[in-house]
Amino acid sequence: MESKPWLDLYPKEIPAKLDYTEEPIQEYLVHAANEFPEKIAIHFLGKEITYKQLYEEALSVASYLQQSLNIQKDDRVAIMLPNSPQAVISYFGILMAGGIVVQTNPLYTERELEYQMKDSGAKAIITLDILYPRVTKVMPQTNIQHIIVTAIKDYLPFPKNLVYPFIQKKQYGIVVKVKHEGHSHLLTQILKSNPKELTQYDFNVEEDIALLQYTGGTTGSPKGVMLTHKNLSANTCMSEAWLYKCKPGEESILGILPFFHVYGMTTVMILSIKMACKMILLPKFDALTTLKTIHKQRPTLFPGAPTIYIGLLNHPDLQKYDLSSIDSCISGSAPLPVEVQQKFEEITGGKLVEGYGLSEASPVTHSNFLWDVPRVKGSIGVPYPDTDAAVLSVETGEPVPIGEIGEIVIKGPQIMKGYWNRPKETDEVLKDGWLYTGDLGYMDKKGHFYIVDRKKDMIIAGGFNIYPREIEEVLYEHPDVVEAVAAGIPDPYRGETVKAYIVLKEGSKVTEEEMNQFARKFLAAYKAPRLFEFRKELPKTAIGKILRRTLVEEEKLKIEEERKKQA
Repeated sequence: MESKPWLDLYPKEIPAKLDYTEEPIQEYLVHAANEFPEKIAIHFLGKEITYKQLYEEALSVASYLQQSLNIQKDDRVAIMLPNSPQAVISYFGILMAGGIVVQTNPLYTERELEYQMKDSGAKAIITLDILYPRVTKVMPQTNIQHIIVTAIKDYLPFPKNLVYPFIQKKQYGIVVKVKHEGHSHLLTQILKSNPKELTQYDFNVEEDIALLQYTGGTTGSPKGVMLTHKNLSANTCMSEAWLYKCKPGEESILGILPFFHVYGMTTVMILSIKMACKMILLPKFDALTTLKTIHKQRPTLFPGAPTIYIGLLNHPDLQKYDLSSIDSCISGSAPLPVEVQQKFEEITGGKLVEGYGLSEASPVTHSNFLWDVPRVKGSIGVPYPDTDAAVLSVETGEPVPIGEIGEIVIKGPQIMKGYWNRPKETDEVLKDGWLYTGDLGYMDKKGHFYIVDRKKDMIIAGGFNIYPREIEEVLYEHPDVVEAVAAGIPDPYRGETVKAYIVLKEGSKVTEEEMNQFARKFLAAYKAPRLFEFRKELPKTAIGKILRRTLVEEEKLKIEEERKKQA
């Protein structure tokens, strides 16, 4: 697996091999604060803080963790926050204290939160006031000894900071008051204290874990992906090399992708700090708020996911806003429909290309080129610098000929150390340094890679292998389709049959029969969906990936209920 034909496609500005720093991730913030102290690091709903302030506040958090909470090297500290200044401050504060960050989704239920805190062994958690009751309920069942609490209003400008508690009460029906005592600590109080000198640790960047990133748990319980300082810094350097026209200290990145997902954490937060960019943060995706923010704040970089771009393109007020500042977008987390790509580029005048990655790879491994090299329709692009990739037969494990479908495997400095406390599962996916992705795809003769589907998502109907992505690409070509997903549902005769779940444009009157006729124009009869279901929305992860498995489970429950009725 030595041949790398994709290197012939690289523009001269992107080296095939990079030089990596041997410094831990937190040093990126030290350098940015030294070189650009007065530059705006974060814009958050009207409030701005400089790189100097960001560093000083992270230092205060680090000092408090060490001196007051007795956090030592390799202790786990969880962050359960939406995108906000506090999320960035906490992340770098934990690393500066020598701890390991455990990213936690603020939408987690008590059961999910309890599982992750138990599994990670986190000693402390930094969270929002409105999530405080949830955390305190699971605290006795976990190793959590301390809760650091912050509020959205803490980083809002006047008078928003005064108004927000009333909005919060209306939205959530609760007002939480936390005292700075016992196991509870207020971030506002921590930042007022004078930081004491930190205990300095020696870091082995290749071995020391910076982050436990929990996977979505689509197969069994979520697993903690162990990402080292080297993993994250290597992937950040690769992303910076890919963006060779972007200038340190001059770019603005729109931060909608959640930082508790590794894609947003690397391509927005860490990359911003490394390049001393301005981060324009939004705590959640709302199409109108995003359009207004782009119009006013003029971001140049916009990493995102297909559902985000689709949401903007289908907003009725799209034409009222100027999106021309956007120069570069790399889309990840799910296949990017070609029609979405083309329309978004027409609207912004910038470039939108598809990339590929996974939590186990920090996350990016492949991308299309943004400039100077023609992109290839339907391709996830080519491997990043220092990244090797191959396609292996699912049956034999041997490399397949060019153009044939097999499992994509990846090797590079961004590949995880393994799964936290799970040696068996680690051995199943890491073999001789190669990460077995579970994704099926192929490579063309020039080195472009294509994903056809997840191994577990492939539909086998009547003996035929059917790839949902191929069906979805066709459905997205229909002018009335906003979102679409295809799934294999149980069928007594064919084993599985194809069902399409579709979100239509508002006011659309398209029928199942019309969709059926449209699909059969472009798909072989055995691939065309046999069933269609129109929905107002589709289940998604926090980053916007459509949850195909959730839909399949719903169908299985329906079938089971029908059986019970007939019994």
